[in-house]
Amino acid sequence: MAGLSREVIRWLQSLDLTWQVKNAKWDLSNGYLVAEIFSWYHPQAIQMHNYYTNCTSLKTKQLNWNLLNNFFKKHDIDIPPEYSEGTMHCKEGAAQLLIERMYEILTNRQVRKKEGNEIDFTDRAYQDKLPMHARTTASQAVKNNLKGTELKAQPSILHTQFKAHDVIRNHVEQRRIERLQNPERFDIKPTIAERAVRRPPPQTSAYDESSDMQVSAARDKILTSLPGTGKTRKSALKSKSSTREATPGQQSVTIPELPVKQMNTSSARQISVGGE
Repeated sequence: MAGLSREVIRWLQSLDLTWQVKNAKWDLSNGYLVAEIFSWYHPQAIQMHNYYTNCTSLKTKQLNWNLLNNFFKKHDIDIPPEYSEGTMHCKEGAAQLLIERMYEILTNRQVRKKEGNEIDFTDRAYQDKLPMHARTTASQAVKNNLKGTELKAQPSILHTQFKAHDVIRNHVEQRRIERLQNPERFDIKPTIAERAVRRPPPQTSAYDESSDMQVSAARDKILTSLPGTGKTRKSALKSKSSTREATPGQQSVTIPELPVKQMNTSSARQISVGGE
């Protein structure tokens, strides 16, 4: 009866059942008490002589639960199939959820549930209470969370592999979380990237008009110092017009036009003769 609220326990004890529910995980697995509870509210729909009493074999359990599932469908009773299947296979927390759901349907009341008390039909809540060195390995997790009756109910090898992979994946994920929560115990050393100092990127300065004027003055000074005639200086100064105008936040790029003096054919012949 652990995990059930007081109002649900009083409701179960008020029903004159064949035997009292002491351990819901085992007492409700065959489905007989579930059928007896519904027979108090639907006496014409459920005949208790059709159900097996104190049955422990998988075949008789399946017969009882098949009758209950047909009754749920006929009367539009919203019982999730995961609850009934988990209760039949004695999964952790499945019987508790089933009882709470029956209480809400038959009494039209809501069960007060504790926050953070999530049930996923595994032994994770029990494993969290154990110390680190006493928790299960991957193989033990498969043994604890995959019941033998599940393998008999669905003997498909592929289906069994899928369930085993789910258990192992959840176990590996839980171990990863434990390593993150307790890095000192597992001697986890930070990588070079984790130890590196994270600095914010430098912020780009706004467009400054004074800096643009300084660049233009320095460019004019260089152009005026170039050797040559006035005509050459004028042609060099005309290179300002070919300079690409810079957008705010960018520096201007200057490509000066250097004068090139072309030689005629007569001067080229004189140079060639002098070289000989």
